[in-house]
Amino acid sequence: MHIVLYQPEIPQNTGNIARTCAATGSILHLIEPLGFELSDKYLKRAGLDYWHLMELHVHVSFEELMKEYPNAVYHFATTKAPRGYHEVQYGPDDFLVFGPETRGLPEPLLERVYERCIRIPMRQQARSLNLSNSVAVVLYEALRQQDFPGLSAQGALTGREEDTAPWMDYV
Repeated sequence: MHIVLYQPEIPQNTGNIARTCAATGSILHLIEPLGFELSDKYLKRAGLDYWHLMELHVHVSFEELMKEYPNAVYHFATTKAPRGYHEVQYGPDDFLVFGPETRGLPEPLLERVYERCIRIPMRQQARSLNLSNSVAVVLYEALRQQDFPGLSAQGALTGREEDTAPWMDYV
């Protein structure tokens, strides 16, 4: 899967999304201008030590991205979408496109791709979810539909002493 952040503004969100991409094997694409430097300490801190596990591409424009991937299937996340993210069939190489935190994707773009727009259902009084949460919700639905390719379906206890803390006697 490919995650596209169109002109992201908040480094912590992008760092969280980079960590999600690392955990899922997804590729992260950033569309300039960015609201921060790639060397930003908040960006790096939010991504923790996962940066080596993910692939990052920076594009000067959305048009450049589309020229590089002309046959890709794009899904555009917006609160203005006609259908929910769960009503769409996703493929393994699809692109999930998200807009900047304060304004979302531009209306002229949405008008051109309205049939490819998706939304996360929420109360009418709420404007939107946090960007990194939105990416995780949509991405994991796309991965669920594909039976989580390449991802571990099971966890394992470590057997570490910290795992037997006294408070666990009450669980």
